[in-house]
Amino acid sequence: MSPAPRSASARLALAVTASFLLAFVLLGVGVHYAVSALLDGDAREVVRADAAGLVELYREGGRAALADELRERGAQDDTDAVYALFDAQGRTLAGHYEDALPRGGRSPHWIAFAQHQGDERLRVVAQLLHLPGGETLLTGVRLRSQDRFLALMLRTALAALLVAATLGAAIGWLTSRWVSRRLRHLDDTAARVGEGELALRVPLDGSDDAFDRLARRFNGMLDRIEDLLGGVRHATDHIAHDLRTPLTRLRNRLEELRERPSGQSRDAELDAAIAETDQLLQSFGALLRLARIEAQAPAIQAPRLDLAALARDAADLYTPSAAERGIVLLTELAPGWVQGDADQLFQLLVNLLDNALKYAPADSAVQLRVHGESTGVLLQVDDRGPGIPEAERERMFDRFQRMEAHRGSPGTGLGLSLVRAIVQRHGGRISLGDNGPGLRVRVVLPAA
Repeated sequence: MSPAPRSASARLALAVTASFLLAFVLLGVGVHYAVSALLDGDAREVVRADAAGLVELYREGGRAALADELRERGAQDDTDAVYALFDAQGRTLAGHYEDALPRGGRSPHWIAFAQHQGDERLRVVAQLLHLPGGETLLTGVRLRSQDRFLALMLRTALAALLVAATLGAAIGWLTSRWVSRRLRHLDDTAARVGEGELALRVPLDGSDDAFDRLARRFNGMLDRIEDLLGGVRHATDHIAHDLRTPLTRLRNRLEELRERPSGQSRDAELDAAIAETDQLLQSFGALLRLARIEAQAPAIQAPRLDLAALARDAADLYTPSAAERGIVLLTELAPGWVQGDADQLFQLLVNLLDNALKYAPADSAVQLRVHGESTGVLLQVDDRGPGIPEAERERMFDRFQRMEAHRGSPGTGLGLSLVRAIVQRHGGRISLGDNGPGLRVRVVLPAA
């Protein structure tokens, strides 16, 4: 036995052809059965009417009249009618019937048998009636016309089957060619992307069929991969550029301390080196958190939570440190239900409040608001600090981006990058604005 074809397109062609033929055969058998039953029913109806007439003749004229009628009909040209009259002992009184007379059974009942005329074999369907005088009347008809019609149907069906097989094979072949051609674009694109052409995309035909939707999803996956790789490359560039200076400075400081004798100044330099090391570790930790958040799937299946409750906890956490500088932390919190990661959303609140309190002047106020809007749940943080010029606002979301005036202050330059990554993972949007004076941060998350 030859093995089954390994090609999916070849198997598809065979499946289409086989399905086409199977459907045709089932339809043909059903039609043949229905037509055969219809013709058989018509033949039985003719026999039943003929027998009723003969029985009426028997009642009016007796056995002799019936026998004469059968002999007269036998002499006529109706070659398909079959008659026979038997006495109580089963002897033939009139007509022709070569086989033994069936005994028993209710009256009337139907029998079927075959007769041969020359080389032709004819099916006969007949009705047996027991007459009041003990005789048995056989009335039947040869199904010559029906059999010829059914034989013609069969020959026509076989010819149609041959045409259907050819047509099915052609359709299967064309279908497999079409499927292969649609998949070839996907396969070629995957192969070239695997070789490094990350910007390549599968062409769309705009039909919105299954292949077009698959290509669109495939392109979306490639966009996501390219974004992640771009983020990794961007982070690597920033690490090389922004962390090289503090690492070099730290190394030089340690080299200098190694040559310096022990004393108070050396201890102070060591403390500064340790602080710089902590700053670097904090930067690496923030980078790691940022990379993990950007690699996570959208938080569409996350649990439902109240953003106002998280904001209240964050405000309680920062109220004491704000009070030390005379800053009043005002809250205006209304229930705002969203779907999201509670830890990440709390991190978002902490980063925004930390930034606001860091740059807000002493004896000022920082306001935290949460309430529902028509477009979602709004989280807004306002401070009275120096703010950010409009031209610089979008750039502040990039890694290690800080205002020149803030370069010497503690911080990693990754806080707003983390905030934007969290917002994007939760399907929201973030914007920086002017609080006149100060900075206004607006975050809108989809309401749950």
